[in-house]
Amino acid sequence: MTIRIGADIGGTFTDLVLVGADGAVRAAKVLSTPDAYAGAIISGLKSLLAEAGAKPNQVAEIDHATTVATNAILERKGATVGLLTTAGFRDVLEIRRVRMPVLYDLTWEKPPPLVPRERRLEVRERVAADGTVRQRLDPESARAAIARLKDKGVESVAICFLHSYASPEHERAVGELAGEAFEFVSLSSDVLPEMREYERTATAVVDAYVKPMVQSYLRALRRKLDEMSVDAPLLVMQSSGGLISDTVAAARPVRIIESGPAAGVIAAAAAGREIGVQNLITFDMGGTTAKASVIERGEITLAHEHEVGAGISKVSRLIKGAGHLIRIPAIDIAEVGAGGGSLAWIDKGGALRVGPESAGAVPGPACYASGGTAPTVTDANVVLGYLNPEYLVGGALRLDRGAAERALRDHVAKPLGLSLKEAAEGVHRVANAAMQRAIRAVSIERGRDPRDFAMIAFGGSGPVHAAALARELDVAQIIVPPHPGTFSAAGLLASDVEQIYTVSALAVLSRLDVAAAEAKLGALEANARAEFAHEGFTGARLETRRYADLRYRRQVSDLMIALPNRPLRRDDLGALAETFHGEHEATYGYATRDERVEIVAFKLRARGLRADAATLKWSGTSMGQGGERLASFGPEGGEIKTPIALRGDIDEAARAGPVIIEEYDATVVVPPGWTVRRPASGFLMLEAAQ
Repeated sequence: MTIRIGADIGGTFTDLVLVGADGAVRAAKVLSTPDAYAGAIISGLKSLLAEAGAKPNQVAEIDHATTVATNAILERKGATVGLLTTAGFRDVLEIRRVRMPVLYDLTWEKPPPLVPRERRLEVRERVAADGTVRQRLDPESARAAIARLKDKGVESVAICFLHSYASPEHERAVGELAGEAFEFVSLSSDVLPEMREYERTATAVVDAYVKPMVQSYLRALRRKLDEMSVDAPLLVMQSSGGLISDTVAAARPVRIIESGPAAGVIAAAAAGREIGVQNLITFDMGGTTAKASVIERGEITLAHEHEVGAGISKVSRLIKGAGHLIRIPAIDIAEVGAGGGSLAWIDKGGALRVGPESAGAVPGPACYASGGTAPTVTDANVVLGYLNPEYLVGGALRLDRGAAERALRDHVAKPLGLSLKEAAEGVHRVANAAMQRAIRAVSIERGRDPRDFAMIAFGGSGPVHAAALARELDVAQIIVPPHPGTFSAAGLLASDVEQIYTVSALAVLSRLDVAAAEAKLGALEANARAEFAHEGFTGARLETRRYADLRYRRQVSDLMIALPNRPLRRDDLGALAETFHGEHEATYGYATRDERVEIVAFKLRARGLRADAATLKWSGTSMGQGGERLASFGPEGGEIKTPIALRGDIDEAARAGPVIIEEYDATVVVPPGWTVRRPASGFLMLEAAQ
């Protein structure tokens, strides 16, 4: 028996799925172990193998998504980083782009850079934009700067020289010198070989900031797998939605910043293909955050930069500056700190807030009875009757309703003069409002109408909140997949091995030297073929797609537009410009067709198609207790004695809400005014009553 494992680490739970050769899925959900994340994966893996009656040496592959890199940035717990840069450009990282995410707020301060000024040092060298050397590298100034960084206790070094994308020789020479003193070195010409000094510097710094932690984590996981006699490849999900080896992930950890959220979108796209739904809003709510993305006409939306560290982490093309910029292709995902474990609190003005701080796995929500005393969204859902205190994670996690009530009463109800039920409803609604921001960010702010999409809801808490969110956004259909609480982990098994290659190419589109452009694209393809051949992907198992970053002349922002997947011809340029105008209008609300369009860079997305990719059998589970309990559906619906069903109890006939469907890894709330049915695919279909 050949076994593949998908493992997704979240802030509260670690999800694992096991898929055998027959495609049958087994799932496990265990509390994350923040002090040593690999521990939760190992305990969950042992449990799944025992359940399947399998041995460790039967595991053929482990596909992994992790929030280790993201959390290091959000919590500012990364490495002590030093930056070496061209003389005169020491403050590029702090000057940033002149953008504010909050207009008219005179108290707003931009986030402090990950490298303070005393650890940003200059090296004498200078390269022009065309790659010619204006000032030769002064090795002594480099050695002196490296020695100073060593004295300052630096652990990891980022090196970003002016125009190194055009000529990386100086960076590589200094990188060799730095490698003699430091274990961790990140070169901007390797991390992001593109023009734009701030973006390249910021991305290289983030890579250096998370590299020690990511490498340490992946080595620890590999060591524990070896101790279990699991001699299988370990592949890691990238922000762009493809897998890379753990070796490549450790060398370029900036690629896996949005590793976990990407896996859920990949799973949603695969599910959409199976059930024939092409336009989807993905809604993934776990214990710590809620994530949203859009799948349009079956295609996942990619963006070439995003920010991490803001109140809402998103790929905003309009409002920037709130977080640390990373210019690495990523699935277009918006993320807010509103998950099941998000803390409810009252601000200085007396307003109820939810998140972004989370109770996490330790101490967890108050109802976990593990030391947490502050109220969370999960506590509110217990009090509202949505969650079964006796049955969570297949009964392995029992909830203390009394503790949830005390936390809400002491920290929300009494201070605000509310009843316990009103306090719980308030927490639930405030959390929903925060999650609406994420969905609007990937739909309305992108020029897409949510009414044209179905919502696919997953994550441990997603199906609890989905109907309330859909009602506010006028979304008429919700899809809940089997294994919703471990759905992202299943998405890892539907992913292919992937890398994105890039080369700068600044030119006016109408004057483009097509032969030179084709030579650059051909070089990217040759590089991709050579690298993927080492992984065993040749011929029909290697798929490539071409893209170009386009912008209006003199603009800073650009859009990534797909190119024909064949040799470029001059008569393609007009159609390419029209495609750009259309996307610019959809994104920004206008297009200027009399303005020149420029190409900024070419990109190649190479994907290794796995011959052994799992075909998942979405059978789901029907574990639960049944019966009925009181559940509150707000002032409109009131408190209703609500039947409790299992997924297997739902058939193709539409069943009117209210009904609560309990599963091993999630709970589905179908409120009044909605119906639910389960067609042959096994997916639950919730539809707003007409």
